[in-house]
Amino acid sequence: MKRKASTSHDEATIRELRKSPEFAAGIERESLYRALSAHGNPRLSTLVAVTKAVGLKLIVEAAQ
Repeated sequence: MKRKASTSHDEATIRELRKSPEFAAGIERESLYRALSAHGNPRLSTLVAVTKAVGLKLIVEAAQ
């Protein structure tokens, strides 16, 4: 039997956020606080997923 390729939780969450605005709106506040806290998941993918979920775009510019 052939196995399905696995994906990480972050990848699956980002895919769902992009696909479904309803899913993005269903992220609980506590989950966001935990992900963005000092002890949370500091991955860039988490920040990108959150910004996309709320309709923002993350832009990086050179420091002055």
